[in-house]
Amino acid sequence: MNKAISDFDINIHGLEDKNYEYQFEGSNSFFEHFDQDIVEGGDFKVYLILEKTATLLRLHFEIDADLRLICDRSLEEFTEKFLIKETHIYKFGETAQEMSDEMEVIPFGTPKINVAELISDYILLSVPMKNLHPKFRTEDDEDEDGILVYVDPNAEKPETDTSTDPRWAALLNLKNLEE
Repeated sequence: MNKAISDFDINIHGLEDKNYEYQFEGSNSFFEHFDQDIVEGGDFKVYLILEKTATLLRLHFEIDADLRLICDRSLEEFTEKFLIKETHIYKFGETAQEMSDEMEVIPFGTPKINVAELISDYILLSVPMKNLHPKFRTEDDEDEDGILVYVDPNAEKPETDTSTDPRWAALLNLKNLEE
C-alpha cells in the first residue's frame, strides 16, 4: 500500500468502548493516488472523532481543505477553501458489505480500517459541478444558504411563445367584452 495512503490507517483491534481523537493531513501526493480529475491538488487537515461501542464504530469527520481547481470558464487554476462535516458508521457483522453510503458492515476481529478513501470521497463530493474562478463570481452567485449558484450572465433567455392558440383567443375576446 502506498505510504501516502497507509498514513490513514486506524488500528481498531482492542479499542475500548469510548471516544478517540485522530488528526490527519494530506497534500498533493494524496490526490495523485486516487484516479480522479476533479482536484488538481491541495492541502487538507482532518479532525476525526471515532466513537467505539460493542457493535459499531461511528466516525465523525471535520475536514478543512484548500483545493486547487481549474476554472471551467477561463481554465485558470485557483484555490478554494472547503469545510466539510460528515459521519460514517462501521457495524460489526459476519461478512463485509456496504449497507449505504454512510454505513458499512465489517467482520468481527477486523484489525484496522483505512479512512483515506472516505476522506477522498468527502472532498471530491464537496466540489461543485461547475468550478468558477472567484474573479467571475458576483454577489448573486450565492443562494440564501451561502451555497454558490452559478448563472451565466451571457446566456440567452429562452424565447416565450407569444402566439395564442385560436381556441383560447375566442375566450379572451369574451373576457374582454365583460370588462
